[in-house]
Amino acid sequence: MLPRSLPQILGLLALVGAGCVAYGVAIERRWYRLVRHRLAILPADGEGPESLTVLHLSDMHFVRGDEAKARFLASLPEADITVVTGDFLAEPEAVERVVEAVRPVRGRLASWFVLGSNDYYTPRPLNYLAYFRRHRKPRRAEGGRAPDLVAQLTADGWQDLTNLRRELVLDGLPIELLGLDDAHLRWHDLTVGPRRATDRFGVAVMHSPDSAPEAAALGYELMVAGHTHGGQVCLPLPRPVGGALVTNCSMPRRLVSGLIRMGGSVLHTSKGLGTSKYAPFRFACRPEATLLELRRIVTLEAPRDVAQLGSAQRSGR
Repeated sequence: MLPRSLPQILGLLALVGAGCVAYGVAIERRWYRLVRHRLAILPADGEGPESLTVLHLSDMHFVRGDEAKARFLASLPEADITVVTGDFLAEPEAVERVVEAVRPVRGRLASWFVLGSNDYYTPRPLNYLAYFRRHRKPRRAEGGRAPDLVAQLTADGWQDLTNLRRELVLDGLPIELLGLDDAHLRWHDLTVGPRRATDRFGVAVMHSPDSAPEAAALGYELMVAGHTHGGQVCLPLPRPVGGALVTNCSMPRRLVSGLIRMGGSVLHTSKGLGTSKYAPFRFACRPEATLLELRRIVTLEAPRDVAQLGSAQRSGR
């Protein structure tokens, strides 16, 4: 009985696997959604607004014909601040397309960005099994069009935060802002990071969350990152078995995306909106944009962890 049933079992597994891949390619990778989080994180006292909205976009991986993704971006609500944490591109030829696509989502007060490795270099195919290796050999890569991307974004009103620290005031709120280059490439410069105005609200922007522990140790209250794609392929099972298969960074699988408490800081790691054009599928990990609604800390209440601090709402088609 077993030999005769084994081919049937293998055939069924192959059929299920093919169905999952087809679903991930044809449906889920374009099943965009907007996720909203409310965070009581702004200073309880002092100047500034009662609330501030931050639209966090990441890993859009645009190709030249990305019409559905561009329409989704155009449908997003206006935010006070928009921040993109890198990997705008899936191919260098899409520079003009992505600059046009992000034009409608520029923030009312500010629009910030850093770049990721796929913006600096032309993406190449990679053996999927390589993502499971802890250490991968460096590969030769052809340079992309990062200078063109930066020039066109800044001409459109975006601010490049690559390896800089800046003090500014937005809507009356004093901010100390840190931007870091891609830690996945080891191009981040932490020497610019030490805080000089700790009375200001600290915000750190980075592509890879590998930089987050250092930024948290430096005292930046809010950190935003991308790079991980939320794992991109996840097992829809309870942890520790389920969840992301890989993170493509030093963060553990359970911290691959979402809101994460690091000491007195909060990190938001985006699942991103795209995929590499050489791995065009997602499974149990929908592409998403995130709207963070920052509110003042309520001093009368006891300290809360992120699960209590932030409430989430999801909307999508």
